[in-house]
Amino acid sequence: MLLFAGRFETASMPELPEVETVVRGLRAALPGRSIVAVRLGKTDFIDDPIALGEFLPGRRIASVERIGKFIRLELAAGNGASKADAPLHLMVHLGMTGRLVVRGAGEPVAPHTHGFFELDDGRELRYTDIRRFGRILLVRDSMVAEFRGRLGEDALEISAEAFRQRLAGRRARIKALLLDQRVLRGVGNIYADESLWQARIHPARLAAKLDKAEVERLRRCVQRVLRDAIRLRGSSISDFVDSDGRPGKYQQRHRVYDREGKACYRCGSKVRCVLVAGRSSHFCPRCQPPPRSKRATSRRRK
Repeated sequence: MLLFAGRFETASMPELPEVETVVRGLRAALPGRSIVAVRLGKTDFIDDPIALGEFLPGRRIASVERIGKFIRLELAAGNGASKADAPLHLMVHLGMTGRLVVRGAGEPVAPHTHGFFELDDGRELRYTDIRRFGRILLVRDSMVAEFRGRLGEDALEISAEAFRQRLAGRRARIKALLLDQRVLRGVGNIYADESLWQARIHPARLAAKLDKAEVERLRRCVQRVLRDAIRLRGSSISDFVDSDGRPGKYQQRHRVYDREGKACYRCGSKVRCVLVAGRSSHFCPRCQPPPRSKRATSRRRK
């Protein structure tokens, strides 16, 4: 059985609110159910497909949890489980176009469905992924803490002091740090842009240049944006649906993301888009003043 092999993020979508929405739906449907059989289609996104068929049948789904952008299914030993000793953990990353839904065994199968986890009540947990940028892997119970440790603190739970410490003195662009899952887990391109707009901070500013008040304002904005997005079941930009197949609604509340050339909801200026850390970054040039260049600062001093 493979553990994680180093890569953690494959795409910006879905982000924390979408994953949390899926988790909440699965949490209402899966705990207590046992996996009867596993059927797989294409497996290039699965770390060890043979292990799924060997270790999962007979396992009982004890809990469903979100770890950053990963979905964790805790699999307890059940009747008939192979090598039924300590729990195992099925980790699923939805990548860009992944979907994890519960369906009746007789219901139509969506195209590009590559994973079928048959349940003891006649339903199936299905994994569908058009582009196959997702990831599925098994993690031993003894390695879950190490798995968590490879990621940053959860964006919804991080304290003011921990957030300040992770940004303090960093000479990286603030947008890049928000996207770095080793710094803060769960935030991607959409919610980084939306949070920076709410906090009135330009995405290209250096974290080390933010004062204490700006850092705390940004933390509060990140968490408010994420909570609001969860309440509206995430953003459906292209392929995202929840565990029941329903799209989210937060895309109707986007203030800057993917709104280049449109009026800022706050001041009316045209939203602009630039590359920051290799990612398209949307911002309002008036509400989020760009960082001053050294050359411009030098001219003013003269």
